[in-house]
Amino acid sequence: MTLTVYGASLSPFVRKVRVFLAEKNVAYTLEQVNIFPAPDWFVEISPLKRIPVLRDESVGPDATLPDSSAICGYLEKKHPAPALYPAEAFAHGKALWYEEYADSDLAGAVGMGIFRPMIVNRLMGKEPDTATAEKTFNEKLPTNFAWLEKEIGSKEFLAGDAFSIADISVATHFVNLAHAGYRPDAKAWPNLTRYLAAIHARPGFAACIAEETALLKKFGL
Repeated sequence: MTLTVYGASLSPFVRKVRVFLAEKNVAYTLEQVNIFPAPDWFVEISPLKRIPVLRDESVGPDATLPDSSAICGYLEKKHPAPALYPAEAFAHGKALWYEEYADSDLAGAVGMGIFRPMIVNRLMGKEPDTATAEKTFNEKLPTNFAWLEKEIGSKEFLAGDAFSIADISVATHFVNLAHAGYRPDAKAWPNLTRYLAAIHARPGFAACIAEETALLKKFGL
């Protein structure tokens, strides 16, 4: 096995890379890394102390690449089929925009506003911060939900006419939202919930979700 992904299963960015690899049907090894705090050896290959990091031993023993977006861009070049970035120029640009939106605004709201106070707190032996999670869900996330509801409309995929990095990037954060016990309301956001159900049912996502759900149950969550 030449590819190793370093990270934690519950990270939306690790899941992003794992789903990308699954869609490409590329084998890899996942090596769990706890970054609270990050070990010295990991900081050497991830100077921002973030997960995931990819190691590709077919390039060389020291060939590591941090950041999920950089990793997915690299994997697309190395394994071009099936394509996970749209070929048409504007659709390609839109896919990159959706990825950036998901990796920044959506990740901040779900990760810091809900997943960390509800799940990470408990994994670290602390009480869940339900007040912060409720405030985020009721005051911040409706803006995200409304924008995505409009962007999705009746479409099957976000950018172009095929599954892409845009869909992976957006949908991965809703897995963490669900792990924390929150989901967009189907009556209020029918396009979004329809879309997410279909994306999360894809084999790559479904396998990760099942694995992570079992892990959370193991920890009593």
